[in-house]
Amino acid sequence: MKRILFVCTGNTCRSPMAEALLRALSQERGLQLDIRSAGVSTIDGLPVSNHARTVLFRRDITHNGTSKALESGSVAWADLILTMTGSHKRQLLQHYPSAVDKTHTLLEYVNTDPKVLADIAELEGLYSSWHIKQSLGQQLSETERMRLLELEQRVPSFDVDDPFGGPVAVYEQSAAQLEAALRRLLDRLQG
Repeated sequence: MKRILFVCTGNTCRSPMAEALLRALSQERGLQLDIRSAGVSTIDGLPVSNHARTVLFRRDITHNGTSKALESGSVAWADLILTMTGSHKRQLLQHYPSAVDKTHTLLEYVNTDPKVLADIAELEGLYSSWHIKQSLGQQLSETERMRLLELEQRVPSFDVDDPFGGPVAVYEQSAAQLEAALRRLLDRLQG
């Protein structure tokens, strides 16, 4: 059974919605997945946002979990880690560089454009090199730094919109964005 971990900031909006939505969508398709979520900047035990609950309820989905802070056990547990933004991904990889091969933003993971995917792979390699060099007190070469900047500008944004603090309509937009991506994720997992 594939173990999937969704990651966002506070684990009260996007990642719990993704967790609950994927659980429901995978059950519809008869696909067994073990799904969890966590936040890069949260504490354990916070309730899921009321608007997130409302959006899920409108889809006949319940989510009774509470926030969980991202920690090494969750990273080790997961076969696939899907973050809501590039920033979440960078934060996670800064603390857990060994997770680079299984960590992606959700939207990049479901992207099928080979040119974009090649750019992402090269960019991730540069990020990994950068983190290793930083830990050794070294810097990227000027060529590596320029290439990293070039790729960052060229690669499209793969961020799921953050509904935090917005009205229910903004949460609905975020949930629709997540649902579309999660359907593509299931296609990929079943393909």
